[in-house]
Amino acid sequence: MKTLISQFTEQLTDALKIGENASLEKTKKEIQNIVITGLGGSGIGGKIVAQLVQSEIKVPITINNGYGLPAFVSEKTLVIVSSFSGNTEETLEAMEVAQNKGAEIACITSGGKVLELAIKHNYNHIVLPACHSPRAMLTYSLTQQFFLLNHYGFIGATFKNSISNAIKTIDANIDSIKKEALKVAEGLKGKTAIIYSEEGYEGVSVRLRQQLNENAKVLAWHHYLPEMTHNELVGWAGGKDEYAVILFRNETDYNRTQRRMEISKEVIEKYTNTHFEIWSKGNDAIEKSLYFIMLGDWISIYLAEIRNVDPIEIKVINHLKGELGKLA
Repeated sequence: MKTLISQFTEQLTDALKIGENASLEKTKKEIQNIVITGLGGSGIGGKIVAQLVQSEIKVPITINNGYGLPAFVSEKTLVIVSSFSGNTEETLEAMEVAQNKGAEIACITSGGKVLELAIKHNYNHIVLPACHSPRAMLTYSLTQQFFLLNHYGFIGATFKNSISNAIKTIDANIDSIKKEALKVAEGLKGKTAIIYSEEGYEGVSVRLRQQLNENAKVLAWHHYLPEMTHNELVGWAGGKDEYAVILFRNETDYNRTQRRMEISKEVIEKYTNTHFEIWSKGNDAIEKSLYFIMLGDWISIYLAEIRNVDPIEIKVINHLKGELGKLA
């Protein structure tokens, strides 16, 4: 896993090439809404991208992380099916619903049943490189979400420059990224991480939570501002020093939200001495998000090393799949 995370910017470079070379057909359907369906490491890219394009895209995007699809899905819906393995059972069921409703279907996968169906029914699809760890391939699935939205005419092509610039920024700052990540990981030892960000970066917080869960084998939770200041902030009356707060911050966060962050810090500091502010680098939201993701991935790996656990191992998930496989 450490090797895979070290290849983050190389993967982004490769992902851009894959997207540029993808063979995609135009649709005659009038798309009025979009659903991105996927789970875990295959699904989080959709949430992050949906937030990053919200100021540009003019149709609603719904993120679907389960079996089935919302009732509004129709022949005027673009359903983006994201499953790295191509065999995620929830995603396959959602894909079947999309087929039955006559939706426009586009797939992001490395193979499996999803690719088989995409080829059989001539759905637009982008094939990713094979790898045994979907969460280590977020770079690929996230990038292809942009390419699909661009292909269908919902966003422009500026994301390509943003990703290219993010690659340069991360490569230029990788030593400081690792240094900061290690400091945070050391602070998380024996504590429960609570991750906060501005609302538009919630997907990045979810990504870090997932990485801490799977790589470091620890529980964590997240919330976002300003919503957090309307509920969870009150819950800090029960705060303890066993909690460690990670706050993702941008100089471009809305000014009143930044003030809420400062006031929230004053409250939180009464209950725990462990809190970290991570400031982004980059010129736009895509660059900043990728910077946060890279730093968060390193936090999870360093914490795994500190806890002496194998970041690749997911025996409990394999057990779950095995038990589900016994169902008729």
